[in-house]
Amino acid sequence: MKNYIIHNEWQIIEEGFDPHLNKISESIFSIGNGRMGQRANFEEVYTGETLQGNYIAGVYYPDKTRVGWWKNGYPEYFAKVLNATNWIGLNIKVNDEVLDLNTCEVQEFSRVLDMQKGTLTRKFVAKQTNGNVLEVEAIRFCSIVDDEAGVIKYTITPRNFDGKISIESSLDGDVKNQDSNYDEKFWNEISAKEDGNFVLLNLETKKTAFWVSSAIHTLIEQEGNNLDLKPAFIKKEKYAAHQFEVAVKKNQATTIYKYAVNLSSENYKKEELEKTTVERLKEIVAKGFDQMHAEQANAWATKWQNGDVIIEGDVAAQQAIRFNIFQLHQTYTGEDARLNIGPKGFTGEKYGGSTYWDTEAYCLPFYLATAPQQVAENLLIYRYNHLEKAIENAEKLGFKNGAALYPMVTINGEECHNEWEITFEEIHRNGAIAFAIFNYIRYTGEQKYLAEYGLEVLIGIARFWAQRVNWSIEKEKYVMLGITGPNEYENNVNNNWYTSTIATWCLKYTIEAIDLVRTDNASRLNEILAKTNFDLEKETNHWQDIVNKMFYPEDKELGIFLQQDGYLDKEQVLVKDLPAVDRPLNQKWSWDRILRSCFIKQADVLQGIYFFEEDYDLATIQRNYDFYEPRTVHESSLSPCVHAIIAAKLGDLDRAYEFYLRTSRLDLDDYNNDTEDGLHITSMAGTWLSVVEGFGGMRIKNNQLHLHPVLPEKWKSYAFKIGFRQAIITIKVDKQKVTLNNESEKALSLTIFGKEEHLPANATLELNAQ
Repeated sequence: MKNYIIHNEWQIIEEGFDPHLNKISESIFSIGNGRMGQRANFEEVYTGETLQGNYIAGVYYPDKTRVGWWKNGYPEYFAKVLNATNWIGLNIKVNDEVLDLNTCEVQEFSRVLDMQKGTLTRKFVAKQTNGNVLEVEAIRFCSIVDDEAGVIKYTITPRNFDGKISIESSLDGDVKNQDSNYDEKFWNEISAKEDGNFVLLNLETKKTAFWVSSAIHTLIEQEGNNLDLKPAFIKKEKYAAHQFEVAVKKNQATTIYKYAVNLSSENYKKEELEKTTVERLKEIVAKGFDQMHAEQANAWATKWQNGDVIIEGDVAAQQAIRFNIFQLHQTYTGEDARLNIGPKGFTGEKYGGSTYWDTEAYCLPFYLATAPQQVAENLLIYRYNHLEKAIENAEKLGFKNGAALYPMVTINGEECHNEWEITFEEIHRNGAIAFAIFNYIRYTGEQKYLAEYGLEVLIGIARFWAQRVNWSIEKEKYVMLGITGPNEYENNVNNNWYTSTIATWCLKYTIEAIDLVRTDNASRLNEILAKTNFDLEKETNHWQDIVNKMFYPEDKELGIFLQQDGYLDKEQVLVKDLPAVDRPLNQKWSWDRILRSCFIKQADVLQGIYFFEEDYDLATIQRNYDFYEPRTVHESSLSPCVHAIIAAKLGDLDRAYEFYLRTSRLDLDDYNNDTEDGLHITSMAGTWLSVVEGFGGMRIKNNQLHLHPVLPEKWKSYAFKIGFRQAIITIKVDKQKVTLNNESEKALSLTIFGKEEHLPANATLELNAQ
């Protein structure tokens, strides 16, 4: 665990430069706007340890998989969001010496990510080997108003010398992914050119043939006056730049404005791409830095107005929740149903930048409550649009009759993950996608979604589960063999309780969904049945038989659900008894040793209890929590939030707070020693869940909002805002009272502390805290 980020309610602050922490900071201080994102690499040359990263949404490469032993069903590639053209580059030479913080004496240094305004500012004072001392301030942001654009304001002030500065403002497409399986570079150059003050570089991905056109315009000022300089055009392979020579004087500031745009053939015709790129560049240059900066601040103010979480009395907790919300908004805006949320977003390459089950299980609730309804719907439409690919994925594994297995990892709907125990066994992801459909309808009340999109997906998933189980003569039950549950420290187990539970839930819910669509839109149901070649009576009867006769492992003496068959055969050691030097297990133990241990990577049984809480009484939840939590090492970023929510429900607020702080500061404090690879974007939604569903006790039951707020001891108060069925409500909790403020024209009936209350439009309701 690191602890170098200074606590501040609205800013992420690093003071002093430690090269050993640089890649961690590059992740933490990343910026993005839903269309593009940029790690916090330095603008100037840096020869120390760094992970350069600029990413364009929707652009990927099918990197050939690297396995020693091929198995039938393995995907042929791993889809990767690509490290794209580096647009931030400013190669600075001061009196012919390259400015490089790896070779300079860094006398002062700070980085500040202003989450309120969406900007990254870096300041430093450096002494070069030739004795020159210079001061630099660099401000940059990816615009969420002009979401294909980024801008830099880079100011250099000599402190002890006169002389000259050479500035090479570049577009560098000669980049590669750190995780390239065969050290391959994924880009070919199409064209490069300059025209006046702009430089353009147009690249194409190998195999997938995406075009990305990048263009920059560089202006240089001194004392508020634009310098009329004639730059030299520098052209190398997949590289284009303008080079400027500027005379400087001691204590005289020179400011470089660099405007950049990145457009892709995902959104424009290739034959029009260069022309449109130049047009977009001219538009942002005409605005200028100050206007773009003001628009950025205003746009972020709107986002915070709609989705801030305010914590009083705990700066570390306040900073952390805002950081998580900030990164979620930087990653996904919901404006394009072709896009989704990668586990690292635009902050790193790990996991390929692809889509996992995290989106449906953790992210959807955040966007349901804090964004327009279409944003969450687009996440579901993304999966609907990939239904045929999910059916193809299942067919490759031998499933028939329209059974759908959604991929563990994907960009375009095809499975691209090639670890056997994940690709073929961790099939609970199918259940998360079905649960997201249910969750969306439960929250919005929009039953019509079933007829439009949802039922087709549910039928495909239900058909998969019906074929994945088999009848056990010995048990006289249906069983599910060869499974990996959410706990990936167990592979190829039989009868994982969570997977069996969510499978039968899917079957039941699909039967219910068919009845709902029949009632609401019988003609549409007939269309779906015909399209899917669905034998209504035969298939639903079989599904119901599985529901009635499914085997679930349990231990009646302990009163718990067993994670899988034979779990209690393992040596039962608690996490508290593990030596500190053994943690994290995935970095210290052999895989064989992990698999034979009882230790749990993340919530597994408790994941099912979280999803289906209403099916279990409090005593059952308590017994399972008390048994499994002490055996959980939380070496998945998705784990602490589930435990925080359940602990809060059980009244264990100290543990709930501890889990909240761990999930919320996971990246800021580098808990798992892996932040340098990129941030854990999808688990950041779990931070929000920890507050809203954990401490706020928010649930949706019987079409009604339920709240049961509790206050952690270390907090004076907290407040969050949610949108629920056209109502916008702010909930504030302090030691004395709970205040509900309806900021909409929609009156609302809701249940709080188990009692139904009425909240009129534009009204406030106060209740005593409990």
